[in-house]
Amino acid sequence: MSRSDCALSFFRQGFSCSQAVAAAFAADFGLDKDSALRISQAFGGGIARRADWCGALTGAFLVIGLKHGRTKAEDAAARDKTYALVQDFIARFTARYGHIKCRDLLGCDIGTPEGQKQADAQNLHRTKCEEYVRDAAALLEEML
Repeated sequence: MSRSDCALSFFRQGFSCSQAVAAAFAADFGLDKDSALRISQAFGGGIARRADWCGALTGAFLVIGLKHGRTKAEDAAARDKTYALVQDFIARFTARYGHIKCRDLLGCDIGTPEGQKQADAQNLHRTKCEEYVRDAAALLEEML
């Protein structure tokens, strides 16, 4: 199963977008699924359902950090590589969708009761978020 299919499967099970992307790659970098789900939970819904940064992106950032993040303060090369990959990921996602914030991608603010109702009424998790999760994971597969 591809990582994008795996991420989509996690999302369809009810995990957040950030959890779906992070968990799909976790084992590749020595992190167990449960730990990946826990550390990525806060980023779902545009960071704690604030409709800010898309969770598919923040989940991808966690994965980039798992692969390239520095573990020694003096390792500037690892830091710079991580930052460059995150910037590249943002540029590619933005080129495809025009936005990086959940509220802009969805056209509503899921951090409000009205926005939640709109997202539910328009089935945005299925019609939009699934695409963002799948594509973020596919883009991550391509980049890593």
